[in-house]
Amino acid sequence: MQEERERRPETPAEADGTTGLFTALGKMLKLFRERKGLTQKEFGLLVGYGPDAISSMERGVRLIRPEVLEKADAHLEAGGVLAQAIPELREAMSRARTRHPEWYRGYAALEAEAVELHFYANHAVHGLLQTPEHAHAVFAKRRPLLSEETIEQRVADRLTRQRLFERWPAPVISYVIEEVVLDRPIGGREVHSAQLRRLLDVSVMRSVEIQVMPTMLEEHPNLGSAFNLLTPKKHAQVAYTEAQGYPRLITDPEEVRKIAERYGIMRAMALSPRETRTLIEKKLEEL
Repeated sequence: MQEERERRPETPAEADGTTGLFTALGKMLKLFRERKGLTQKEFGLLVGYGPDAISSMERGVRLIRPEVLEKADAHLEAGGVLAQAIPELREAMSRARTRHPEWYRGYAALEAEAVELHFYANHAVHGLLQTPEHAHAVFAKRRPLLSEETIEQRVADRLTRQRLFERWPAPVISYVIEEVVLDRPIGGREVHSAQLRRLLDVSVMRSVEIQVMPTMLEEHPNLGSAFNLLTPKKHAQVAYTEAQGYPRLITDPEEVRKIAERYGIMRAMALSPRETRTLIEKKLEEL
């Protein structure tokens, strides 16, 4: 089994040598939370995370995002103690290594340096768009079951990849997402609502375009698997597919051209970015 072949996964802090920082921040967070008389669930509602995520943060297993520390400082009346650590936290995050399974690291390196990224998602929200709670729900239900430590590692790695949106100059990014992906409430109603709002937030970024393929379309140029198209800096475009745990990085120019052609046709058939935002807003209202 792939899970059995991998060595014991490093926690985020172990991997980049910041164990002390994340452990200390977790202990401080717990101290201020308990002093305020809040449970992990109650505090999680204030900062937008579930109790399991808060527990992981307090144990130093999960990265504490800067925005969480900022909200925590206000809600827990920490008097600036937690907020003062945000610059050091950002510095630690900037040094963090991405810790993907061995078979995925080649693609991850290409993704991190790409100047163009185009994604087709036919059954799940793409990893770069997932909220922490959505990602946790995805990994928690994967079979065979992953250990809790591995789940936290994978979630942290997925969030690390999302720094792509913060790069400057920004890469050109586009998504074509099947409508069914918007209707599958992974993690439950609250997690799904937050995920749809995340899609709306990303969709208004200047460098990103998100389009939905309506389920009611009677024709479709790609009924195969999901795929990614990447253009690494100073290199030719490549494609990446993955099915049942078998990844494939495609570099043959003719194969890549065919996938790019399908993607172009799908973009022409899909809803426009504006129509897509309207559809997502409607689905949010209906939840």
